[in-house]
Amino acid sequence: MPIEGSTGNGQEALTFFQRRLDQKTARVGVVGLGYVGLPLALLFSGRGFETVGLDIDPAKVDSLLRGESYIHHIPAATIREQVGRGRFTATVDFAAIETLDACIICVPTPLDEYREPDLSFVSQTTGSVSAHLRPNQLVVLESTTYPGTTEELVLPILERSGLRCAVQPYDAATVTAESCRDVKSDFMLAFSPEREDPGNKTFQTHQVPKVVGGVNPPSALAARALYAQAFECTVLVGSSRVAEMTKLLENIYRCVNIALINELKLLCLRMDIDVWEVIEAAKTKPFGFTPFYPGPGLGGHCIPIDPFYLTWKARAYELPTRFIELAGEINSSMPGHAVEAVGEALNRRGTCFNGSAILVLGIAYKKDIDDLRESPSLRIIELLQERGARVDYHDPFFPRLHKMRRYDLGLTSVELTAETLARFEAVVIVTDHSSYDYEFIARHSKLVIDTRNATQGLRHYRDKIVRC
Repeated sequence: MPIEGSTGNGQEALTFFQRRLDQKTARVGVVGLGYVGLPLALLFSGRGFETVGLDIDPAKVDSLLRGESYIHHIPAATIREQVGRGRFTATVDFAAIETLDACIICVPTPLDEYREPDLSFVSQTTGSVSAHLRPNQLVVLESTTYPGTTEELVLPILERSGLRCAVQPYDAATVTAESCRDVKSDFMLAFSPEREDPGNKTFQTHQVPKVVGGVNPPSALAARALYAQAFECTVLVGSSRVAEMTKLLENIYRCVNIALINELKLLCLRMDIDVWEVIEAAKTKPFGFTPFYPGPGLGGHCIPIDPFYLTWKARAYELPTRFIELAGEINSSMPGHAVEAVGEALNRRGTCFNGSAILVLGIAYKKDIDDLRESPSLRIIELLQERGARVDYHDPFFPRLHKMRRYDLGLTSVELTAETLARFEAVVIVTDHSSYDYEFIARHSKLVIDTRNATQGLRHYRDKIVRC
């Protein structure tokens, strides 16, 4: 049965959408107000578009409506300004989708306990969007996922609304509005991978080129037109699958190279070679080498997860991705290596794990941010506790650890004083925040396990510093 207001003509849908953008009357919605969604919503509202943020967490919505920020690098003043001007609002009511011209989905895509993709957040959110979908709307998925998700999962759910969106290939280099004339499309659907890097002071959100791929020509052109309103550069690719694979390639590239340097670090430790000095020497070559650095494990939402999304999908094509799987395994093993280094250092001092007081410095997955998604610190604390250690932590960004999907550690950050440091058998540097005074830490600690090379240059304390 035809839906009222729908012509089913892709060119007309695109024209309607483009007109709304040109007149600055288009309403943009962002579902999922986390580290990706909130900056994106504020970016569009800052460009003059009326923007609605949707989230299932009423605490987040209430904070935003009060003009408060729950993400460290997003100033509360920015939120207050956009709310005060009436350009940005937030809600838990998904009926607001009916008022939108564009709906961007930025929800988590974690792994389950078997390291297989958990797309429940995407499925549930898409179902909510479908219940309120109307003609000529553009829906964009930004959540990192395997190639085919937009067409194989999101599209069928959206079409439960009774609206249709035909999948049709196009040439990204030559596609025009004329290409949309014969495309049957009541609504438009695209994928655009998020490239947010929390804490990055070099590239702001709008400065990172936006890759866009649609399921058909009108979807591709509409998505490119939308993001062109807020981003300095857009990169149109030939399908949503290409866009999905682009994000995986970016992060698997990093994952594989980090795995390589982590494995090399383990070898250098046995050979009594300083891997950090090796890297510094190698990166003097002006071509053919990009430096990557070892650590206690990968964190963040993308790099620890993306390889497993692709290897899972590759099984459907009966092609083993051994290289990628090995990189994921090496990086996943690094928290265990850090804990083994703690145990060996304690043993050399005649102390055992069981009953030892150990302080973990840094909970965020990387320095100077308030993001602990997939942080190796959490796994390290868990492993230390399993071995009988009494574990505390300090992190200036996390006064306490809330319950997470996998972890419920129930810990509170301790004060970082000389007296506090002295009462621990070992202090483990897992996240090298810039605010830490590493000379002070080394001076007052009995033993320091450094997983980040943060104590480089503190030669006066090398008898009690173990770099691993």
